[in-house]
Amino acid sequence: MAADRPGFEAYADESPPGPSVGAAGTDGRLELEFGATEGGTALVRDYARSPFHVTGTLPDPIDRATAVCVQSPAGGIAQGDRRAVDVSVGPEAVARVTTGSATKVFGMDANYATEQVRLTVERGGHLDWRPKASILKAGARLDRRLDLSVGAAASAIVGSIVVPGRLARGERYAFDRYRAAVRIEGPGGRLATDRTDLAPDEQGALTAIGGAEGIVLGDLYVVAPDGDADALSDRLHAAVDGPARAGASTLPRGAGVLVRVVAPAADPVRTAIAAAHDAARRSLLGGPA
Repeated sequence: MAADRPGFEAYADESPPGPSVGAAGTDGRLELEFGATEGGTALVRDYARSPFHVTGTLPDPIDRATAVCVQSPAGGIAQGDRRAVDVSVGPEAVARVTTGSATKVFGMDANYATEQVRLTVERGGHLDWRPKASILKAGARLDRRLDLSVGAAASAIVGSIVVPGRLARGERYAFDRYRAAVRIEGPGGRLATDRTDLAPDEQGALTAIGGAEGIVLGDLYVVAPDGDADALSDRLHAAVDGPARAGASTLPRGAGVLVRVVAPAADPVRTAIAAAHDAARRSLLGGPA
């Protein structure tokens, strides 16, 4: 069950009380498909199974784009949850997907939770995937994977923020394990792979990350294989110049730019990621975030 999830093997045989792994309410599924229309973009297909919920589309600052805000009545991710998300953007379509609030990852007494996200952007299309922050409560165990595939002349902006506990309560790095793997592919094959693997009990003083206590982590992958990665990196590096420790570097094979941010609190990270997102959108699409 967890053979391909390093670090989670010890939890795999644990049976959580209440609903079993993959039972109704724990086996979440979200599918969104966007297509280009005359002068714009439409959500042409959607499917949501609890704990996901979608209520139509929202306007976007860019006229030819459309936006979707994903909601969850469950309040967070619990032990035994298995979530799967598929978002596809058709040729020349421009879409944006976010969430209504931060995602709480609850403490777990048995087993663990998984989230698999697959994003596909076809020729000339663009996708923004920027859920709000994930808050890892004490005892949380989450294995998260994101696979992004972009076609010719396509682009994507993929962001995440991870808060290592309820900082206002003094809870820092009390979760059990958090693992996030990002894989990016283009028309010619694999472009980049990135992984974050945090296990406070095994790795020791994680509060020393970035030289400050209670570090919040933020990432923004700006994928544009047909663009000028060096120029974009300089632009995004300037955009995140502020109180957070932040920087931008080019992805392998000129695939785009990775922005990484750390700070003792969530607000400076949110501010830096938002600034980088806005700068990236203006560069790629000619309009604001």
